Amino acid sequence: MNVFECIRTRRTVRSFKPDSIPKEIVHNLLQSARWSPSSSNSQPWHFVVIQNQETIKQLGAIATQGPFIAEAPLIIVVLMDGAFRPGIDAGRAIQQMELYAWSEGMGTCFVGFREIDQQRQVKDLLNIPQEMDLITTLPFGYRVEGFRGQGIPRKSMSEVAHSESFDNAYTG
Repeated sequence: MNVFECIRTRRTVRSFKPDSIPKEIVHNLLQSARWSPSSSNSQPWHFVVIQNQETIKQLGAIATQGPFIAEAPLIIVVLMDGAFRPGIDAGRAIQQMELYAWSEGMGTCFVGFREIDQQRQVKDLLNIPQEMDLITTLPFGYRVEGFRGQGIPRKSMSEVAHSESFDNAYTG
């Protein structure tokens, strides 16, 4: 699948086949994130790979915004350590993992922990230093056929893109 096709067709996936993820694909997910750009090339990220099903079920119980993660065969927790702009640098690494996963027939949906107590629980469970920023958990798995989200309409180009100034719609 070429990159543009991958970007065009990628959707959020919340249900996964139970199939385990091969070691090579897990490694490539991490490489995809590690190779992403970061502010001043600071590379402030850390990734915790979770494949133990008991730990995954515990994370699902903590994730009130996304309990479906308890059914994923793989979770990668994204952390930032002292980043100047953690959301931007983390977002770049996350997007690259998402696109690589999609190209391999997998999907994901980032799940955050908005409450401080939930973040503390996750950090305690995974032995993460409390001072690190817990950005998200990414459940990964092979997509089930017919998942929701296929063919989601997008705003027209003229609604979101502008040419030379904001008051001039892009028509290219």
